Amino acid sequence: MTSPSFHPLTIRECRRETADTVSIAFDVPADLADRFRFVQGQYLTLKTRIGEEEVRRSYSICSGVGDGELRVAVKKVDGGLFSTHANQSLAPGAVLEVMTPMGRFHTPVDPDASRTYVAFAAGSGITPVMSILKTVLAQEPKSRFVLVYGNRTVSSIIFREELEDLKNRYIGRLVIHHVLSREPEEAGLLGGRIGAGLVRELCAGPLKAEDIDAAFLCGPQPMVEEVRDALADCGMPAANIHVELFGTTTAARPSVRKVATDTPTDAATIAILQDGKRKEFTLPYDGESILDAAHRHGADLPYSCKSGVCCTCRAKLREGKVEMAENYSLEPWEVEAGYVLTCQSRPLTERVVIDFDAA
Repeated sequence: MTSPSFHPLTIRECRRETADTVSIAFDVPADLADRFRFVQGQYLTLKTRIGEEEVRRSYSICSGVGDGELRVAVKKVDGGLFSTHANQSLAPGAVLEVMTPMGRFHTPVDPDASRTYVAFAAGSGITPVMSILKTVLAQEPKSRFVLVYGNRTVSSIIFREELEDLKNRYIGRLVIHHVLSREPEEAGLLGGRIGAGLVRELCAGPLKAEDIDAAFLCGPQPMVEEVRDALADCGMPAANIHVELFGTTTAARPSVRKVATDTPTDAATIAILQDGKRKEFTLPYDGESILDAAHRHGADLPYSCKSGVCCTCRAKLREGKVEMAENYSLEPWEVEAGYVLTCQSRPLTERVVIDFDAA
């Protein structure tokens, strides 16, 4: 398996979606077309220098698989270095380093299937959902999709016109419930916020939990967790609920602390497998994360948020044991299978082997 890698891509278009959100489409050269072939719901990690600082950020692809373009959307956040730069300074012709697509926020598409999908998204959480929604509606002609989308006001709805066009194109197959926290309720719009009460109301009415084949939740951690728990309470199997967090409630970067081990040594030997090559170094048990130590020793490993959220630094633990300080992105089956977030991992045994080439 080829490891994720950065490639310079030229911006083809910057399109204003809302006052604080811009979508960015890239030109992909023919010789990189296969490397940038994506699955709906995946994301790109963008890298550039702003002033003297190298900045990396991950943004979900909002294009459908059949749209013929590679596009992400960037919402400006207070104090956000890259998001401010993207909204104020980026323009067609600019070149960014772009990592090949990653992410598992999707289910396989089957043209013969007749399924019911539901998505709960808030704010910029619409971006991966937009990719999933467009792909499913285009490639599963017998399936239907219900979108519950939360924003503050009508003017802050990202992709508002495109969503209306899609609803008109897929009449009877796409249902959209807009939930606006700072607008009065009116026809087609719900007041308040997305939460357990709304989920129970929907499941008691037009959207039976037992009829939902897959649910996609994307947005702030509190909303996602509340909706996930409410769907489970309504009887939806956990395996059918797919989660992507946009931000967490706590700073998840691991602090330096003593890690309890049963080893007689003060440091572990770490082996990193990447692109068929092996790099070894030692790392104190109470030192930095495996990812940070590997970079300090010259390894060019994939990463973005370093907060346990984006999953870019995911790798498989082949030997030994580690402790993860936080995990906001690995599914239970991935942890069971031995996958770890290297930005959150410290060694617990004398020898640890981490494989970035594992699928």
